[in-house]
Amino acid sequence: MLPYKLVYHDKYDLHLGPHVFPSQKYRLVREALLRENLAEPEDFLRPEPASDEDVLRVHSAEWVRKLKTGHLSAIEAMRLEIPHSPQTVEAFWLAAGGTILTGQQALRDAFAANVGGGFHHAFREHGEGFCMIHDVAIAIRRLQADGAIKTAMVVDTDVHQGNGTAVLFHGDPNVFTLSIHQENNYPLPKPPSSIDLHLPDGIGDADYLAILEKNLMQAFNDGHPDLLFYLGGADAYREDQLGGLGLTIEGLERRDRLVYEYARRHHVPVAITLAGGYARRVEDTVRIHVNTILAARDLA
Repeated sequence: MLPYKLVYHDKYDLHLGPHVFPSQKYRLVREALLRENLAEPEDFLRPEPASDEDVLRVHSAEWVRKLKTGHLSAIEAMRLEIPHSPQTVEAFWLAAGGTILTGQQALRDAFAANVGGGFHHAFREHGEGFCMIHDVAIAIRRLQADGAIKTAMVVDTDVHQGNGTAVLFHGDPNVFTLSIHQENNYPLPKPPSSIDLHLPDGIGDADYLAILEKNLMQAFNDGHPDLLFYLGGADAYREDQLGGLGLTIEGLERRDRLVYEYARRHHVPVAITLAGGYARRVEDTVRIHVNTILAARDLA
């Protein structure tokens, strides 16, 4: 049994068919954890969908209405890059509810992981890059509204900059955002986070980890968070179809552990979400996500 809880719902899978986004990975991660005796069924919590009230803390009423009714313009639908359906909307509301639950559990147990979430390209009034709504921002605003936290930090290691995160929290002194990503990649332009680490193409494990560690030190000194939301990006992997960095699976695991060690050193609970991941072999993406979940075992 793990010393922290995992959050998962069967309906996280968007059933996209032959699509570069392998949304079946959520189910495959859960199956791998159980098959390899790394987790037990009782380690998993089943989330409820986020309420519309929670979603509206971040997104406009007009965008929520469009998603709920399917009345998206051609441009809005194109930006999403995934097909709209009631099932897809339900999956995103469940992912947001899952990230809220993950944050609540992390505050109790020091760590918790959502086997999903990390949809950091969603903005107040539109979605893009496979992201309809911003589950992490919704969770932060819900926990702040509940009085469970005052300050939060987002550490985003997806190969693509968290542009939605940057815009949603711009100018907010209570939310510190750090994004480490490939410079020559989507999105363009890249709105400013609290710290943006724009990496050159092909950077490897050693240089990546050195840059990350230096800036984690600054982030924790400047941010003073009550809770850290970690977006563990599987797409920084050197064989990712939508990325261009040079990290190995072992290097990605060291990255995860480094973030968790800094959080533990500063007595900050960690809520984990699984971002990105478009490896040529879906098994590699699944292994990277499993490692992200398990890297906290010795620290919890």
